[in-house]
Amino acid sequence: MAGVIEEKIKSYRTAPFDSRFPNTNQTRNCFQNYLEKERLQLDGQLEIKLHTFGLITSVKMEKVGDGTNRKKITGHLVFCVSTAVVGSLQFGYNTGVINAPYEKVQTFFRDAHQERYGKAMDKSTVTNLWSFAVAIFSAGGMIGALTVGALVNKFGRRKAMILSNALALIGGALMSLSSVSRSYEMVILGRLVIGVFCGLCTGLTPMYVGETAPTALRGAFGTLHQLGIVIGILIAQILGLENLLGSAALWPLLLGLTILPAVLQSIMMLFCSESPRYLLINLQQEEKARSVLVRLRGTDDVEDDIREMREEASKMAMEKKVSIMELFRNPIYRQPIIIAIVMNLSQQFSGINAVFYYSTEIFKKAGITEAIYVTIGAGAVNTVFTVVS
Repeated sequence: MAGVIEEKIKSYRTAPFDSRFPNTNQTRNCFQNYLEKERLQLDGQLEIKLHTFGLITSVKMEKVGDGTNRKKITGHLVFCVSTAVVGSLQFGYNTGVINAPYEKVQTFFRDAHQERYGKAMDKSTVTNLWSFAVAIFSAGGMIGALTVGALVNKFGRRKAMILSNALALIGGALMSLSSVSRSYEMVILGRLVIGVFCGLCTGLTPMYVGETAPTALRGAFGTLHQLGIVIGILIAQILGLENLLGSAALWPLLLGLTILPAVLQSIMMLFCSESPRYLLINLQQEEKARSVLVRLRGTDDVEDDIREMREEASKMAMEKKVSIMELFRNPIYRQPIIIAIVMNLSQQFSGINAVFYYSTEIFKKAGITEAIYVTIGAGAVNTVFTVVS
């Protein structure tokens, strides 16, 4: 196939110069360099159209390699990705779990305060305390998200996910024991710890999935993170029904249930492979990376993946490290980073999180008697359209 590429390069290099389009030579040279530097792994034919002042030159290339191995989905790959996506479920679950039992938890706040201080907590204080318990989850999420980079570089992707589950155990234990301890502070502290854990999950899960999935399937596998989040929200809303775990007696169990998937993921993660990208680029352990890729791809032919990671490593070595402040000072980075921030902020400012946190209370104040079922309906719609998208 290398001969095919060379033949295409030669034919394009010797194409006649068209004086009507003075930039044709420049375009030709750019395309020539592109062909010489990149190995295209595509199925079928690739048609590249070069537009130069209205000139369209079509170059059809025959496929290079069959791409079968790069699109193969193995059982071990599915197991590793599914295990990682448990973290997405955790994030979704802990986002939506606080919604349904809000009245029971607020009643607990009032009762615990009455027992401790001998006087009732006024309504505004209860509302403020409850809002603080809900919002502190997001504050913890910011802390967790900011520490992802340091954690994965020190411990690797797989160990980082196992270690982060310790926070889920601590946070879940605090919330589940808050009622018997008669301490509403434990609910607030538990929400903070769980928030840090979920912030870590938002970085760890898509990173691990993206680095283990084949290049051709990376986009498809990447959507599983968001799907896991919305499914987790829906599960929390369903379990929040009063005849399940949303009762006055069982709401601590509902909040502490996050312990079970944390334990399950930690056990499953012991049988998962480390990210081959981390092994090769961060640790320079090419043989280990190769053996992991063989297991993930189900074939001994993993040279394309190895070559891709080598090229990435060489590009990273040539690039200078950029601080957070430089991202905003340097015009090269400023526009992309602002676009990314605005896109994420637009989602948050749309009010969707308020729906996940307070929809049951909002619907109830709007006069809907069975507000929890409307909340579940909203969660179901969210899940369906995530699948469709």
